[in-house]
Amino acid sequence: MSWWEILLIIAAAGFVIAVAVGAVIRRKKGKSSCCDCGGNCSACAACRAAANRQKTDHTQSP
Repeated sequence: MSWWEILLIIAAAGFVIAVAVGAVIRRKKGKSSCCDCGGNCSACAACRAAANRQKTDHTQSP
């Protein structure tokens, strides 16, 4: 392997790690990942639909 292949692998791994860390931080802050509503989920149709789906999934009996 040459130096540029190693650099490419390191850059790709760094990108994957950055995306994973960003997702964890968004989840800890309570921000939605379903859309880009800026945290104003009450005015976002996609977030309300996701919340309704989740609510109905939890209320069904097995």
